[in-house]
Amino acid sequence: MKKIFVLTGEPSGDKLAATIISKLIISQPNLKYLSVGGSHLKSLGINSIFDLQEITYVGFTSILLNLFKIRNRIKKTIDEIIKFNPDILFSVDSPDFTLRVAKKIKKINKNIKIIHFVAPQVWIWRKNRVKKIAKFIDHILLLFEFEKKYFDKENIKNTFVGHPLLENDPKKKVFIANVLPKEKKIISIFPGSRKTETEVLLPILLDFIKLMNEQSSEYFFIFHATIENKNYIKSKINPNLFNNIDIISDENLKSQTLSNSIFAVSKSGTVSLQICNANVPSIIIYKLNFINFFILKLLVNVKFANIINIINNKEIIPELLQKQCNAKQIYNTVSYYLKRPDLINNQLTISKKTLSEIRSKTSSSDEIVSILNEYLVS
Repeated sequence: MKKIFVLTGEPSGDKLAATIISKLIISQPNLKYLSVGGSHLKSLGINSIFDLQEITYVGFTSILLNLFKIRNRIKKTIDEIIKFNPDILFSVDSPDFTLRVAKKIKKINKNIKIIHFVAPQVWIWRKNRVKKIAKFIDHILLLFEFEKKYFDKENIKNTFVGHPLLENDPKKKVFIANVLPKEKKIISIFPGSRKTETEVLLPILLDFIKLMNEQSSEYFFIFHATIENKNYIKSKINPNLFNNIDIISDENLKSQTLSNSIFAVSKSGTVSLQICNANVPSIIIYKLNFINFFILKLLVNVKFANIINIINNKEIIPELLQKQCNAKQIYNTVSYYLKRPDLINNQLTISKKTLSEIRSKTSSSDEIVSILNEYLVS
């Protein structure tokens, strides 16, 4: 029986991996799986060797403070992969964790094919990393076509596949008429998939909602949470102070709620592409402690955090980072945009054009499944 070990390092990677593996299960139902994954892979019946939350950290200081724990998890992951002896190690995103593991695995067992999805953003930082990857990656799958030149240069086998989360979801639509509040304008809130992100951003977002409520009662705010974070968010919301907040974790419900939103406030990351794909105007927020931000500024060589802004080399989607990531600034920016349909239309038009340029012409997940199948029969 052919075997695949699915290696992720955070909830967004778990979601990406599950999108692909769900299709692979249909094409090859007799494969055996094991993973480092979360709730999305678990929903497919794929066991994880430990809880994904144990390795999900944000920022350099968090990693340093948890270095011993992370090293233990890396060692355990390597041991379990070697014991499982898969035909393919399919690693997804989180390069600081997944590629460390992959490198060790290749040294121990060269017969395990290593396929990595979501290339490290070498165009943002650490371009020398490409040379190191060449020694242990068999095939790297790219989100963006402009990334190819970096990997072609080092003769690393690569394929531009695009982003599976930009595909139209063929799943049966959930009836949400009775779920969404009537006569309210929906604003979707994305506080982050990592608990460490949510812990920082949630108090700021709740203060932002207070400011919005002081000015108007026409809005309803829906937090898009991971299953792991839903209860944490719920515990921090005082129902006596907020009667216009809901929290959802079901993916299909999230998708349709977003489509019915007039605006979105989102932490910086992959989810911003999904928001653009849903044709919803948005702003981006993020906050690190001073040390982490200082180190990050030393390492990165781009002006923006959001991929739409990076590609256009100008701020199409407002970015409120660090000091600007506060309730008052978020309130001012959202309020300003809601009063300016011309700004919203401009953002949506440019975002739509940008997505059309970076979207794969085929089904991303189908193409990845095809590549995995090729390695399984080779």
